[in-house]
Amino acid sequence: MPLHVYNTLTRRKEEFKPLHEGRVGMYVCGPTVYGHSHIGHGKSYVSFDIIARYLRYLGYKVLYVQNITDVGHLLDDGEDRMIKQSKIDKVHPMQIAETITRSYFEDMDALGVVRPDISPRASGHIIEQIELVKELLAKGYAYEVNGSVYFDVKKFSDYGRLSGRSFDEMITGTRVETRSEKRNPQDFALWKKADPEHLMRWPSPWGEGFPGWHIECSAMSMKYLGEEFDIHGGGIDNQFPHHECEIAQSVCATGRAFARYWIHNNLVTVNGQKMSKSLGNFVTLKDAFKKFDPLVVRFFILQSHYRSTLDFSDEALQGAKMGLERLMNTIRNLRFQMTQADVKGYTTKAAIDLMRYKSEFLAAMDDDFNSPQAIAILFELSREVNALLNQDGSYSAGSLREIEALYRELGGQILGIITDSPRAVLESNGKLEADLIQLLINLRLLARSEKNWSLADRIRDELKKLGIVLEDKKDGTTWKRA
Repeated sequence: MPLHVYNTLTRRKEEFKPLHEGRVGMYVCGPTVYGHSHIGHGKSYVSFDIIARYLRYLGYKVLYVQNITDVGHLLDDGEDRMIKQSKIDKVHPMQIAETITRSYFEDMDALGVVRPDISPRASGHIIEQIELVKELLAKGYAYEVNGSVYFDVKKFSDYGRLSGRSFDEMITGTRVETRSEKRNPQDFALWKKADPEHLMRWPSPWGEGFPGWHIECSAMSMKYLGEEFDIHGGGIDNQFPHHECEIAQSVCATGRAFARYWIHNNLVTVNGQKMSKSLGNFVTLKDAFKKFDPLVVRFFILQSHYRSTLDFSDEALQGAKMGLERLMNTIRNLRFQMTQADVKGYTTKAAIDLMRYKSEFLAAMDDDFNSPQAIAILFELSREVNALLNQDGSYSAGSLREIEALYRELGGQILGIITDSPRAVLESNGKLEADLIQLLINLRLLARSEKNWSLADRIRDELKKLGIVLEDKKDGTTWKRA
């Protein structure tokens, strides 16, 4: 089955057919760098990381562009987020932008998110944004008032198609209160006149000012991907007004379709409630990493489809941690048995239909990047692998290497949850692992004292299969990794 994706613009799954054969242009709205990344950022960018990974796995040459918003993201009261945070911290807004941009990439690296090919900054593309505003003015889709420029939404008949909102349902597009200088309450700012105290300002044909929020993504996406490209992604909360405005200004400026497939990830809740600072349930990724390995957080995100709501809680993360550890244990055991099979010279072929698992996994991914179903298939494979490994000597090293290669391909290359040396996700609590091994050693000693030699030998042998070697000495039993 060919790849099908859910296109928000048409509200249906469509077969994916790129504009240019073998190549994919993908633009995803990046973070506004005024505060550390939170769990919502994690869900969004892990989701699009999987999309980019899978497209590359299918053989496409992907150009992935993800912007950095360091100017122009306006609040409901018209204030720039960067300016507001700089007043709180009493530092220059570009200092905040630099610090938080570094923090963002640090968090994404920890999550195993492959960096975009291009990460353009809004403040570095002011010229392109001004030129786009000039084009819209020249074509009659925008108007200038008192040093600010607004887009006239009534001149674009398709405004509202992406979000499904009627004209009467719409609110002001720029998240700025209705101003008398606008022709229509729904008109949105392309360029804003800067007040005297506004630090982030640039010269323009309309006086000193700064770009509106929406114009940056149109300018930067078309600069690097062309006037029409394949995929535009972002959070569902950006569907209106941000993406709606992007479509309007881009289509009107160029006469082209802009993005062909619109992909939106759903939101994160915390214990069933919307995550927000006002509710006190705001969770940054750095705080989450203090409790859970970043790989656990990634695995947790992928257990939910990107279009589904993800409910964050310590209990849910603990469940993901246990599930990932089960998967990692199978792979560690598999790799250990590969070395043992080489030494012992096992030659019997393993009876696992690897092609069936691979085809089912890829079918799940072809169905709108269904990572939860793909993970379920990996666990089905692991159950059969565990059964095989419990049959001592029924496999060859070559057959085990084929299984291990499939894990690398599906769980590593595509999902990014299996590494060359899968660390134990319980190692964040290494004492627990040591305590469990010591418990088994004590049970073995008890079995030996009761002359239950078969049980004692079984404990020793099973630990060895897991890569733990026991050494009996005069002063007691110690253990080490094989």
